[in-house]
Amino acid sequence: MLQEPMMEKLTAMRLLGMVEALKAQEQDPASRDLSFLERLGLLVDQQWTWRENQALARRLHAAKLKGACVEEIDYRTSRGLDKSVIRNLTQKSAWVAQHEHIFVLGPTGVGKSFVACALAQKACRDGYSALYMRAVALFRDLSIARADGSLRSLLVRLSRIDVLVIDDWAMAPLADAERRDFWEICEDRYQTRSTILTSQLPVARWHEQIGDPTAADGILDRLVHNAHRIEMRGDSMRKTRGKPNA
Repeated sequence: MLQEPMMEKLTAMRLLGMVEALKAQEQDPASRDLSFLERLGLLVDQQWTWRENQALARRLHAAKLKGACVEEIDYRTSRGLDKSVIRNLTQKSAWVAQHEHIFVLGPTGVGKSFVACALAQKACRDGYSALYMRAVALFRDLSIARADGSLRSLLVRLSRIDVLVIDDWAMAPLADAERRDFWEICEDRYQTRSTILTSQLPVARWHEQIGDPTAADGILDRLVHNAHRIEMRGDSMRKTRGKPNA
């Protein structure tokens, strides 16, 4: 029988995976045939798995993704999605390790947000942090932070996120403050972090949406030359399914 003091100490040390594994071993007669080191190895494996699952749950909660995953991407609908491209991007999320970016382009309703969030969710599963934001919400938060004096703190927090997903990018021309703030984000993350941008506009139109030629050149120079492009097409899936999906 397990001794309560030992269980209490394990719980106090937050070795909860080990606690569950010990309980399972006590209830499994086959465990008694294992050596001490074999049983200890199973306890350590269970604790490691528990810790990794807890860390993943925290990353996914902080990422605020839309419940998407790459396994649920629909390739049956004709949208221009290349399964081999998605498969290559999801191989241990190497694009994140190499600080590359992804542009998901196409008309409204074709599932750009789902694909972007699915790629970010896979990155979370591979150990990276992520955050999903719509562009309008990002610029609103930046404006509020500028007003209350917390802008630098927000920019630092964004610079530490491995995969920043910005949805509906370049929907409208950027105001002067938005250009400056987005340039700061790109500069802080340049060659150290990855960004996913979804947009209804082709990349060729982004320069005019940014507005100021110097700022546009600086922003695009830090994004375009190190980016994978996923160009989607077709009718809105909302019309056929009644809700966003991929």
